[in-house]
Amino acid sequence: MDTKTWLITGGTPGGFGLTFAAAVLARGERVAITSRRPAELADWASPYGERVLVLEVDVTDEEQVRAAVATTEARFGGIDVLVNNAGRGWYGSIEGMPAEGIRRSMELNFFAVLAVTRAVLPGMRARGGGWVVNMSSVAGLRGISGFGYYSAAKFALEGVTEVLREEVAEFGIKVLAVEPGAFRTRAYAGFADEPLRETVDAYLPQLDLVRQAMIEQDGNQPGDPVRGVDAVLSAMELESPPHRLVLGSGGFDAAVGTLEANLADIRAGEALSRGADF
Repeated sequence: MDTKTWLITGGTPGGFGLTFAAAVLARGERVAITSRRPAELADWASPYGERVLVLEVDVTDEEQVRAAVATTEARFGGIDVLVNNAGRGWYGSIEGMPAEGIRRSMELNFFAVLAVTRAVLPGMRARGGGWVVNMSSVAGLRGISGFGYYSAAKFALEGVTEVLREEVAEFGIKVLAVEPGAFRTRAYAGFADEPLRETVDAYLPQLDLVRQAMIEQDGNQPGDPVRGVDAVLSAMELESPPHRLVLGSGGFDAAVGTLEANLADIRAGEALSRGADF
């Protein structure tokens, strides 16, 4: 098999990005990984030599994204697999989260994914194949109270991923949405010190419960990132890969329960739905 080149965004220590990178490097493949603080990855990258390219990139800056893709293609000859992993959840109410926070959440969790994907696709089309793996969330299948705008960004990502899959299939490009539940990564770290920027005091008791739950889960999440990445890699190797892959038992139960409840709700209104036709 040809040695593949992976471009992975969100190279934060303790996150899914480096877990993906370590797994594919162990298979002898090559990795370009983005980070806003590349010095944090210097010791990690050193043993892999020329097979690792650490790129200083803010994925919300389209110019930096395009430059990073061009640098990766020039260094390794192309990008075979893109893992859109960069993202972060900020919490607040739908009514009271400041507009700046709403835009910041959408920029990182949705528009940045589009920027990276759109920069990578021309090369994949030219070579006649590739993979796009979008790290979504169970929050992209069921809205999470207190994380409404993070959920909104992930719902949007799910829709784009579904359409992208259809549009690029004829070029030999495969697309996978991955929806992790609660995994033991650094995503939960920092909530104890995260300031709550909420403009409507009425929601503060709800949001304090959200914050406390995140703090209590940190370090106790049931999901193992290594096993989660292994599941994704195994799914990609199947003759008929899934369109989406929920990771973790809790996430699986939540996703299935939500979708079954949605289907029952839609069916309950069937007479009203069909009665809206001429």
